[in-house]
Amino acid sequence: MTKPIHIKLTGHAYDIHIGAGMLASVGALTKSFAPPRVFIVTDENCAQHYVMPLIASLRAAAIDMAPPIVVPAGEASKSFAEMETVMRALMRGGADRHSMIIALGGGVLGDLAGFVAATALRGIRFVQMPTTLLAQVDSSVGGKTGINLPEGKNLVGAFHHPSLVVIDPDVLQTLSRRELLAGYAEIVKYGLINDAEFYGWCENNGEKLLALDADALTYAIHRSCANKAKIVEQDPEEQTGLRALLNLGHTFAHAYEALAGYSGALLHGEAVALGLIKAAQLSAHLGFCSGGIATRVAAHLGHVGMPTDPKFYGDFKADDVIARMRADKKNSGGKMNLILLKGIGEAFVEKSVDENAVRAVL
Repeated sequence: MTKPIHIKLTGHAYDIHIGAGMLASVGALTKSFAPPRVFIVTDENCAQHYVMPLIASLRAAAIDMAPPIVVPAGEASKSFAEMETVMRALMRGGADRHSMIIALGGGVLGDLAGFVAATALRGIRFVQMPTTLLAQVDSSVGGKTGINLPEGKNLVGAFHHPSLVVIDPDVLQTLSRRELLAGYAEIVKYGLINDAEFYGWCENNGEKLLALDADALTYAIHRSCANKAKIVEQDPEEQTGLRALLNLGHTFAHAYEALAGYSGALLHGEAVALGLIKAAQLSAHLGFCSGGIATRVAAHLGHVGMPTDPKFYGDFKADDVIARMRADKKNSGGKMNLILLKGIGEAFVEKSVDENAVRAVL
């Protein structure tokens, strides 16, 4: 177990606990908040593997629990329909303002359960217990919660920071190689944003991490969360523009995901990998960095086994991608704002990007 990462925000602070076997400690850690009743929200996949160990941990801490609330697995659950299902289950289970939700699952589940926590009874506490690599290094940290609309991803949501994040690398043993790769794209992203040394570490240790080497995995998760925590502390609700850097590659990614119908044909992390490459290519096209940067990023992602050509996932026409990119939350005044690169570890926000340049890269 590593030393907990402490995130200190105005009026709120929380710890990220990272270590093998941490699932068994969730009850003891949650007990410190003295919740009168805990509601486990999970998905069908996690329910098969980790609900019973979580329940055992909570029972050992003598915590009162409602029956687990289980939603379908997949991006489609980030919807008003599933939000209502979870919300009504909370009310039927006797939730009050002092109750606590434990979000047990990947990024989709954490976003949904977190948004329910943000809005139920005008806000209740919740714990993030992420079970995918992508959620462990990204979506479980930072307080972004939300659901999707047909018009775009995460267009409805709220900032609602968890009371606690518990990350157990052992739960990744049940993930497929494809899911691990999807999470790895987000790890690479942190190196590209502001940690060139870590990016180099990824190039040398990515295969070891993806083989679930305990030391490499724990190190990468901890460093990714620490990098994100530093940015979140300085800009918790995207008011200064600093936090927008965490969306490197995501404007492209969200467009690809929307065009793929938020289906299993294209995972979020796979879309992020494509987006990182396109952001690097656009940066080079606009003269902000050398073309070698984009080549290096694509080469590394391809080396570990990620498809680097959007055509692998579908026929994405440039005009369709751009139309989706126009709906991105970072845009303002009808102008496209994108996160670009000056080099490895040097991301920045470029405002009013020319659509013709984007079209050329696509």
